[in-house]
Amino acid sequence: MLTKKQHELLVFINDRIAQTGVSPSFDEMKDALGLRSKSGIHRLITALEERKFIRRLPNRARALEVLRIPDDLASAEPKAKPANFSPSVVDGGFSRRRGASPRKQPAARAGVSDLPVLGRIAAGTPIEAIQHEVDRVSAPDTLIGSGEHYILEVQGESMIDAGIHDGDYAIIKQCDDAGSGDIVVALVDDEEATLKRLRKKGASVALEAANPEFETRIYGPDRVAVQGKLVGLMRRYH
Repeated sequence: MLTKKQHELLVFINDRIAQTGVSPSFDEMKDALGLRSKSGIHRLITALEERKFIRRLPNRARALEVLRIPDDLASAEPKAKPANFSPSVVDGGFSRRRGASPRKQPAARAGVSDLPVLGRIAAGTPIEAIQHEVDRVSAPDTLIGSGEHYILEVQGESMIDAGIHDGDYAIIKQCDDAGSGDIVVALVDDEEATLKRLRKKGASVALEAANPEFETRIYGPDRVAVQGKLVGLMRRYH
């Protein structure tokens, strides 16, 4: 799932290459998306490249190649551990395949709750995550506790040293605040969401990865909104 701006940029690049055979300039992309500076385009390009929607061709200026486009544009396109957190991981026993229609719900069972799956959450480059319900998954009550909960599918590897892997199902307790050191769903600039460890540093907020290949990102407090806190994980084994 792409954010609105990532989607718009990918479509613009794809259309321009199809029409002219040449990828657009950063200035053209900036104007097309109505952004004030090219730094936003750099960030969007990096996000699309990291998620393998595009790639930059080496030794060539203005050279971008579209590797794949979203399913809503071409459904036939091929799919190209810290001390303060120890995740409880259970085999979810999922029968659903990615992209499959929501399954019919079984009868309620003692000790199990059906939670809504609201899309994917990035453990890597931020992506749009909190969406409408796409499915429901049964989760053990021992992983839940009180309050409202939902599930997001983890995408990326920035939290692997915290035991959180690509494809895991993160059980999130809905809340709008968390303590320093908690792993949270953080909404950045009201647009992009990511799963990271929250660090409060004076007037700033740091979103910290658990993988040395990913950098810690620091924001002003008005740019980050907590959407929930990680309380458990479920994992599909093949």
